Amino acid sequence: MVDCGVYVDGRRLPGASGLVAARAKVRALGHGFVWVELHEPDPHQMHEVGAVFGLHRLAVEHAVRARQRPTAQRYDDTVFLGLKTVTYLPHASTTQTRDIVGTGEIVIVVGPDFVVTVRHGDSSALTAVRRQLDADPGRLRLGPFAIMHAVADHVVDAYRDVSLRLETDVDAIEEQVLSPRGATEIDQTYLLKRELLELRRAVSPLSAALQDIVTDDEDLICQEVLRRLRDVIDHQLLAAERINGYDELLTSLLAAASARVEGQQNLDVRKISAWVAIASVPTMLASIYGMNFAHMPELHWTWGYPALLAVTGTVCVLLHRRFRRNRWL
Repeated sequence: MVDCGVYVDGRRLPGASGLVAARAKVRALGHGFVWVELHEPDPHQMHEVGAVFGLHRLAVEHAVRARQRPTAQRYDDTVFLGLKTVTYLPHASTTQTRDIVGTGEIVIVVGPDFVVTVRHGDSSALTAVRRQLDADPGRLRLGPFAIMHAVADHVVDAYRDVSLRLETDVDAIEEQVLSPRGATEIDQTYLLKRELLELRRAVSPLSAALQDIVTDDEDLICQEVLRRLRDVIDHQLLAAERINGYDELLTSLLAAASARVEGQQNLDVRKISAWVAIASVPTMLASIYGMNFAHMPELHWTWGYPALLAVTGTVCVLLHRRFRRNRWL
């Protein structure tokens, strides 16, 4: 357990308390809520939390398992939201790294008087979110769903930041592929496309999950939080559109790079074929006169050898000029 705090009238009560004591304090006061933050709990720890707050069995199981698709579920008066977190991994260039985007997961379970956030991975820290909320009692007075909004907004802001920073990598690949004399590194393009695919899996499904909460759970959430959640959805859709645009551009760049490699291979084959044709002339003449028959033309002619070299050289030069004229060499 990373943290456990009791919030009343938008402010955190001083002092630390355990899960049972915090829940009892909120029930005794009759208002406020408990915010519990966990990092990669094991099943036993998560079942203890579930027992204290009366969480549904499926919500407990989903909170323990990582690597899940972003989703939203409702269990009676409790709302479950799973989000994928992303972070941009700094690197000098795509040739010097194998990972560009790091991912994690955050699970949020919100009830009438509690919020449980479960983090998986190193890219899901909520320290900044908690600090901002503690400094803004007005938001916390909106209730426990304000925590859900703040976390979702923080995650979506990370989507936008990562997608903007990925533009540098996409531009570098584009310049490399479309440069007239640049080296075509298809592996780098595939690496970036793989990272974009992972990013799409994290970002795209979240809009449907948030929309389900706004549409189906409005009886549990105040109008101000609903308005803010709709704003988060708008930001998430912008990030998803930008990522989809990058993916389409990389698909086009892959087609261009493949065509460029194919053209380079064809050019190499033509060059090899041209040199093989030139080399076949002296090879053929040498093989003919190397058969050692007794009666062969010009064997006893004084100028036979120089004439053969002259013919060979002339044919090779003419072939070379013809291939150069046809841009095979």
